[in-house]
Amino acid sequence: MRWMMLFIAVFWMATGPADARGAENCTVCHRVTLTGKHGGLSCLSCHGNEARPSPDPASFAGKATGCTGCHRGYEGMAGHVMATRSSERDFVQRTYGRHDPAFFAKNCGECHVRSCLDCHGGNGHRVARPHDSACLACHKGYFTGAEFAGRAPREEHGRYQRGVEFQGEPFLKMLPDVHFEKGLGCAACHDMASFLSGRKSARGCTDCHRPDRKVLEHRIAAHLEKMECYACHSAWAPQEYGTFYLRFIDSTLQNQYRLRNNDGEYVKSVYLKTQDAPPLGVNAAGRVSPVRPEFIAYFTEIRGDNVSGAENRLLAAEWRAFFPHTVRRGTPLCDGCHDNRRRFLLEKPEERIYRLREDGMSLDSFWDRTGQRMVNGSFLEEKRYREMSARTPAYTKGYVEKWKSLVNRVDSSSSR
Repeated sequence: MRWMMLFIAVFWMATGPADARGAENCTVCHRVTLTGKHGGLSCLSCHGNEARPSPDPASFAGKATGCTGCHRGYEGMAGHVMATRSSERDFVQRTYGRHDPAFFAKNCGECHVRSCLDCHGGNGHRVARPHDSACLACHKGYFTGAEFAGRAPREEHGRYQRGVEFQGEPFLKMLPDVHFEKGLGCAACHDMASFLSGRKSARGCTDCHRPDRKVLEHRIAAHLEKMECYACHSAWAPQEYGTFYLRFIDSTLQNQYRLRNNDGEYVKSVYLKTQDAPPLGVNAAGRVSPVRPEFIAYFTEIRGDNVSGAENRLLAAEWRAFFPHTVRRGTPLCDGCHDNRRRFLLEKPEERIYRLREDGMSLDSFWDRTGQRMVNGSFLEEKRYREMSARTPAYTKGYVEKWKSLVNRVDSSSSR
């Protein structure tokens, strides 16, 4: 009996109640090692009460109390749009969700932040600052981000699913943003403080750059006062025109659609994808900005071997002003904006290549604003377009100066 009591005493000395470090009892069973800046913390610093420890202290479902206990002020991330995806949910609710209330869960549930560890490391015992790859796990494809590194989304059809891959998905290799080429990452412009304050970025272009008066475009007051810098300096942007979802119910026809990820009841396809310079509109700040469809959404339901209801129902034709992360030093020539109706969704009928109504699409043109709307700004007024396209003496003078600068640059480069 005496030896038994001695054994119990030694055991409790080794594994007794948690001391200031609070980790002894945990590590008897849980063989884990903390590394990085959290390496010196006790287990209960994050997991809470030893009697009822939190199994996932970084989860937003539990308000990430294991993290916000020390990182004060970041409680709001659980309610940030990256976690709630409120804008995406609202769009689905008023479009595809009218026909299938479970549409979001079936097609849109993968990319949203559920935990601090989604960005700061999937293993909670090796917490680290987010790397760009954590951002691009969600900001890829048609969602702003991947183009920063020169990656454009490929077509959904299986024949286009080839070439180089990133995070398991093939992409088109395009010209990257000049800031990416210089080694800057996402965190150079985006930080937690800006997200929590409702801003998308902590820095704007002019925080680092100043207009150069030697550059013709920078000497035009209207450019600096009425346009975003990236309206001219965005080299390209992914654009998706006509986003189709086909829903198959008790149908064998789905097998005929050889598309990627068509194992469920839905098949997604797109009428047209482009990667050229995006159209222009006016953003919520009243400045000319790149815009793109988000989304021109169509829906077809197929039951058995027949279409149920109308085919290719247009559920929304919505555009959004945005910032393509494809900044380059060069800019379009004057005619790229001042004599380009299509770029402002003012395409003339006689100039149309795509005949959408003849294809059963219920829109005259993707580049005609009729029947479409801007959700975070407005389309440029036609009167304003006519004014900016007038061939005034000032415009003609600038136009000639621009071309002379290009010709002289070619001459000097050829004379060597």
